[in-house]
Amino acid sequence: MYEEITNQTRQAVFEILELAKLNKGDVFVVGCSSSTVSGKSFGSASSMEIAQAVFDGIYPELKKRGIYLAAQCCEHLNRAIITEKAVAQKQFREQVNVVPQPKAGGSFATITYKTLEYPVAVEHIKADAGIDIGGVLIGMHLKEVAVPLTLSVKKIGEANITAARTRAKFIGGERAVYNEKMK
Repeated sequence: MYEEITNQTRQAVFEILELAKLNKGDVFVVGCSSSTVSGKSFGSASSMEIAQAVFDGIYPELKKRGIYLAAQCCEHLNRAIITEKAVAQKQFREQVNVVPQPKAGGSFATITYKTLEYPVAVEHIKADAGIDIGGVLIGMHLKEVAVPLTLSVKKIGEANITAARTRAKFIGGERAVYNEKMK
């Protein structure tokens, strides 16, 4: 079961990375309910094993491309973000003092905190793309213009997934000319 979850996650991440055209230094946000991946209600069956399987499908792919992971905590930590200190500094985000736990922050955020080289918690971030595993609402952590992505993978385990990339805002009017590379 865990291998299947890792494979589903890896496939979804491959597709997102291809569609989003992320660059080294960009930020990829993940919201993950291990409970919903197992087919249970939010917060009712937190699983470090399931979270690790999801993490194993995401983190190696991001790391080898130089893309930063941002893990969204659950509502018990007000959806705070766990990421590398370099991201917090780059985005001028003030660090907050909390260490996620499986039942207070979530299993995925807990694993992320334990794995990153210099993990920090921040309250807000502006990510370039992301995946929402189980309907945990990552939108608050994406840059302003989010573009939904259609993936071949629709579920990870029993959890529905949605994904998005971001783009620069289009400004101007009918005479404006846009950079096609930024769409």
